[in-house]
Order: sequence, then structure tokens, then C-alpha cells
Amino acid sequence: MKPPFFLFLLGFVLVTAHAQEPVRLYAAGSLRAALDEVGSAFKEGKVQAVYGASGLLRERIAKGEPAEVFASANMEHPRSLEKEGRGGQVRLFARNRLCGLASPSLSVDSQSLLDRMLDPAVKLGTSTPKADPSGDYAWELFHKADRVRPGSFQRLSEKALQLVGGPDSPQAPPGRTVYGMLLEQGKADIFLTYCTNALQAQKENRAFRVVEIPSALAVGADYGLTVIAGSKPQAERLAQFILSPEGQGILAKHGFAPGDPQ
Repeated sequence: MKPPFFLFLLGFVLVTAHAQEPVRLYAAGSLRAALDEVGSAFKEGKVQAVYGASGLLRERIAKGEPAEVFASANMEHPRSLEKEGRGGQVRLFARNRLCGLASPSLSVDSQSLLDRMLDPAVKLGTSTPKADPSGDYAWELFHKADRVRPGSFQRLSEKALQLVGGPDSPQAPPGRTVYGMLLEQGKADIFLTYCTNALQAQKENRAFRVVEIPSALAVGADYGLTVIAGSKPQAERLAQFILSPEGQGILAKHGFAPGDPQ
């Protein structure tokens, strides 16, 4: 029989080693800059972040990848994990909305945005529906456009170029947004993306224009957070930090509106 002190020491070593493991955060790509800063400010451990399209991340988590916190660009993906028993309670932690990111060569503003998107000569970029909530939000905008101008949904959904958000979509080099890269390459003239992404791309290239979506077409995005079942205690503490005034302040600095009040 091993002496009690040995067992105590072994338990202490195991608990300490567990506590020092990074919290594995899977998060929507639009959160990269904000959550990188959140991770740096989190004092209770290191954060190891994986970014990508929320739908693709949800599939990876459902298949058993060792995520501990999932921050999605919609509420549906984390709720599906909650229903399956893989995730805990889903909390609304941030809000975003769609904007247009326009090439400097294109004349467009909020009033003319629908006309430009419908123009056969204008290349309209979006993300990939189902794989990425940004694509779903773009299709929601197309449905609203159809109510403003019948026939718009079919025309827009057929012409939209699903350039990002898929498993084989191009990746931007470090320090760049993929949206700005694709506009500079001439792959799109207008890109429907989150306003936070559009503003980040404009910081990289001041010639890009961020176009507000008119109220009749406006689409908001609610971001949901869940802690994966069986995660270590630091994962819940990271979730609470994201929801805290300090975490929410960091998100607000990057253009996100607040989620649920704490």
C-alpha cells in the first residue's frame, strides 16, 4: 500500500498539470481579433484558439474534436450541441450585422446597393450558407430583397459567389482579411460580410468602402457561446470572462454590440 503522502503528491501533480493545459476555444472567424485579445487578457490560464466557419466547427465538435468553449456566429449551431448533450446552456454574448464591402472602382451607397447587387456586371461575394452563418444571413437579406423587389431572391441567390466559409475556401495571409484580399484580386466587387469584417478590411485598404445595408434589407447576427460537456473548470471561467464587463469591453472595441447583460 502506497503511503498517503505519495497519493496526495500524485493527485496534486495531476491537478496542477490539468490546470496548466490551455483552454481549447473553437470560434467563428469573425471573432479572431477580438477573442485573441480576450485570450491574452484572461488571467486563469492560456487559451488555444481554432477559428473557422461556425457550421464547420460545429461538425468537428460533433465528431469528437476536443473543443471546450464554442463561440458561434449564430445561436443555432451551439444550440444543436446543447440538444445533443455535447454542450451546456447557450448564452448570447455578442451581436453583429451585415454590411457591404465595396471595391473602390464601384460607385455604390446604401440607396443604390440593391441595384448594384442585382446588376449582372457586378460580382457579388458571400460566404457559404449552412457551413457559415454569414452565408445564411446573406440569403436572409436576399429574401428581404424579394419583398422589396419581387424576383430579387432568385436573381441574387443564383449570381452570388460563395467565395468563403467552405471547407476549400481560400485563406488570407497573416494580418489580412480574406474579404479585402478577394476584392483586391477582382474576385468580387461587393462582398456581403459582417460589419466588423468590413471595417477590418477597410483598415487594411482605406480605398475600400463600407456600405450600410438599408433598413428594409438589414440583417442582424446573434452570437452564441457554449461550454462543451466534460470540459475543465477553466473553460467555464473563460466563458464567464467573455461575458464579463472586461470581455464585453474588448468585443465592443472590435465593433461588436453587447450580448446578454451580466
